[in-house]
This record gives sequence, structure tokens and C-alpha cells, in this order.
Amino acid sequence: MKFGAVPVADAEGSVAVHSIRQSGLVLKKGTLIGKVEIAALKAAGITEIVVARIEPGDVSEDEAAAEIAAAVAGEGVHVERAFTGRANLFAETAGVLVVDKDAIDRLNQVDESITFATLPAYKPVVAGEMIATVKIIPFAVAGKARDAALAVANAARPLVRIAPYRIRKIGVVSTLLPGLAAKVIEKTLKVTEERLAPAGAGIVAERRVAHEQGALAAAIEEVLGEGAELVIVFGASAIADRRDVIPAAVAAIGGRIEHFGMPVDPGNLLLIASARDRPVIGAPGCARSPKENGFDWVLMRLLAGLDVPRAAITGMGVGGLLMEIVTRPQPRAEPPAASRRRIAGVVLAAGRSTRMGGPNKLLAEIARRPLVRIVVEEALASRANPVIVVVGHERAEVEKALAGLPVQLVHNPDFAQGLGASLRAGIAAVPADADGAIVCLGDMPQVDAGLIDRLIAAFDPDRGALIVMPTVEGRRGNPVLWSRRFFPELMAIEGDVGARHFIVRYGEAVVEVPLEGKAALVDVDTPEALVGVKAAIEGAFSK
Repeated sequence: MKFGAVPVADAEGSVAVHSIRQSGLVLKKGTLIGKVEIAALKAAGITEIVVARIEPGDVSEDEAAAEIAAAVAGEGVHVERAFTGRANLFAETAGVLVVDKDAIDRLNQVDESITFATLPAYKPVVAGEMIATVKIIPFAVAGKARDAALAVANAARPLVRIAPYRIRKIGVVSTLLPGLAAKVIEKTLKVTEERLAPAGAGIVAERRVAHEQGALAAAIEEVLGEGAELVIVFGASAIADRRDVIPAAVAAIGGRIEHFGMPVDPGNLLLIASARDRPVIGAPGCARSPKENGFDWVLMRLLAGLDVPRAAITGMGVGGLLMEIVTRPQPRAEPPAASRRRIAGVVLAAGRSTRMGGPNKLLAEIARRPLVRIVVEEALASRANPVIVVVGHERAEVEKALAGLPVQLVHNPDFAQGLGASLRAGIAAVPADADGAIVCLGDMPQVDAGLIDRLIAAFDPDRGALIVMPTVEGRRGNPVLWSRRFFPELMAIEGDVGARHFIVRYGEAVVEVPLEGKAALVDVDTPEALVGVKAAIEGAFSK
């Protein structure tokens, strides 16, 4: 790939390396430069431009990213469409992320232009969570480098996969000693249920017995007999030795002690054992707390049907000091998703364009398409489903501009009252089974499907990410994704105001997604803005 500054007249067929904004011209980074762009650059007084030119034998960034992502992905992994040289990988189901670290290291050593990043190995993930990303650094990569990366991936395939949760039925036995309050056990059971919920597991059998070997052995036998696929023992006293009450009780029923102790703090005094071919965990005292500890690291792997051998335990020391790490979410307010969350798209296209001082801006033609159609087509190309379009002012003309598109049209007869009325109409039309809605403004045609999908990927109610919005150099923009739990308040908005005050009120629920470029900030409110947006989009669509 050739890279460098060239005279504008010689730039045809190359790709703009940097965004350009000058004299009303807006040329986005990555734009393929054709005759239209050259004319616009000359008109803006620009004589030289930095470009990248793909040479024979090169592979475009999106093509390379897509091919490598497909090669590394295994069971339970979905690869999104590559965009700007990046292909993101998502979990198709809840489970534990399994990675081949050695193979990933080899892939990243192939060429500096090819990178592959993942979440930490064995991290529990939910359906729809982004787990990895392939990023091609330049605009194109040498075909030989692409081929070498594919060879590494195919030789070790898969490099990433999701081990889905398999164990659902959990037995819990608590031992008792004088001074151990009943409320401690009740709290322990509640915390345990919350731990199990993301895996779709629950407690099916529970016993409370004296902290004695015989009583505990009998209780473990009983919960196994009631169908428990895994048993957790919470001791009234911590395990001090392999010959202590809990390991001795497991041995008494013919069980096997796999390992006692782990280099994770909190969690040092954990016991891994088995009985009747089912896992038994002697829980450390920290497992009574919702804070992350070594118990979580072992429990979630076992729930996913993964072995946790001695070598795995002894290899947990690096990164095993968790004293100040608190990542466990609060008790789940929403049920675990069985699949990727459903997010509806709501496009507000009912306004009167009063600030434009002329014709309806939504009907202005850009690249031979009405502005509003560009906005809606990008929403349809994203993961948003369904796409709802709120119409009002010049309803017939706007609907004609959207002819043939698979959208749900909603009429807002109160469009003259302002944005609040359109927002109410759009939210009211969102299907009952949608987890949230991403609200797009009908006059922001530079917001593309990739941007919308990045916001959807960041939506995670289980971790408190309930409102998702883009930022550009610290400035918040649009569109904004809202969890269903805010719908009643959105439906109560009055007048020509949006929902920004809720973002301030619920700041702890807001997740910001930093973006390059200005797409999330650029709306068409003036004739001058329309000229700039028109130049940018028509430039991007030119061949």
C-alpha cells in the first residue's frame, strides 16, 4: 500500500487518510476519492492531500478483518460485519469465554498491521456481549500477511469460543456451630442465588446440619440424591486441612479431593472435590459476599462444564489479588437474556424544519436520495429491530420518501407540540418484548449502521449500562439508546424538549461510547449545515 501526500489532481482512486473540513467542505477519513471529491477539494482551495493507495496484492481492511474474524471464531461466537477495518465478535449465548492464548499470541506476531484482542480468558459473558475484536491498522494489508494470519488461525481453530452453561441444578449444604446466626445462612443463600442466576442455574436442594463429618456426609448424599448436579458446602468454620470436616465428609462417601487451597485472595481456602461423579466445592468464607473472589473463578467454569484441574488452580496467581476489586453486579433487575437483546430503532421524522427557514429538510436530496431515507436505511442495516419511523409534518411526502422500506410508520398528530410528542409516539410503538430503544434523529444522515451497532453492543443492563450514548472528544451526541425501564418517564415528556435531563438525573446508568469523526454531532438545522453534510455524503458515495 502506498501512503503519502499527493497533488489533489492525482488522488483519484485513493483513500483519504484524514478527515478534511475547510471552506464548507467535509471529507471524511476513509472516503474513496473520485472526480466529485477532486472537484470539491479544488473548490475549497486544497491542492494536496494525504492518501493511501491500495496496490496489487493488498487486501482491504474490511475484507482482511472479516476473513480473520471468521477464522478465529468457534462455538457460540457471532462475527459482526467488518467496518473501518474492525470486525467485532459477540457471544451468542451466556457462558464462559475460552481462548487459546498461545495461538492468539502467534497471530498477533504475524504482522503489526493485524491485531486481535479478547476479554480475559474464562470470563463469564452474557449473550450479546462483545468478547473480542479483530482490527486491521492501515487501510489495507499485504495479502501475504493476511494469509499468514489465516494459517495460524486455521491451524489452531477455534481461537475463541463460548462454553455455554450446562449445570443448572445446585445443592447447598450449610454446617452449623453455636454463634452462627440464621440470618447469615439466609443471606448466603440469597447471594448464591444471585451468583447462579446469570448461568440460568438455581438451588434445587438445601440442607443445614451440624458441623460434623457424619452429618455433613449424609447431607451431601441427600442433595445428590435429589438431583443436584453440583454441591456447594458452606462451612461454619473454615477448612484448615485436607483432614478437616468438609474434605473428610466428602471422602467418607467415596468422594475425591481434587485440590485444596488456591493462589487467589479472597478465596485461598477453597476446596475442589467430587462425589458420585459430580463436583463438590468447599466454599471459602468470602463466598458469602457478592464481591468477586476465587470462588467465582471456579464456580462459573464448573457451571459451564469445564474441568478445573490442579494446574488451572495453581496458574491463577498472577492477577489473583482481588482485595479491592468489586465487579459483581447488584441483584439482577432483569432476567438473563437467552439471546442477544432486542433493541428497537425509533427515528423521529415528524418535525417542521422551522430553523431551516424553507422546504422540509428531511426531503432534501443527498446522493439522489431523500435525507430521511438515508437515516432510515442506516437504521435498517443495523441490529435495531424493528425500525419505527414517527411522521407528522408533511406526512404524505415523508412516507413517500420511505416507500418500499420495511419500517413501521407511526403518525404523530401532535407534531406541532415539539420533540416530546414525537418521542412519546415512538416509544409507545416499541414492541413489548424489546429490551430498549435507540432513538435516532431524522436529520442526522451521517449516523450509520456501524455507529448504531456500537451503541447496541455497549448496552448491558446486567452491569448497569442502561443508557448508551456516543461521545466525540468529550461532547455527547446522538443517537441515544434507552433501556425499557425508562419508557414510562420518556412517555411523560411534554413540549419541545428531549430526554437529556434524564441523562443528568440517571448519570450512574449512562455509558459513553467514544467515537472518531463528527457523525454523532452533526444534524441538519441550517442551510449551511445541509450543504456541508451533502458534500460529505455525496463524496463518500462517489466511485
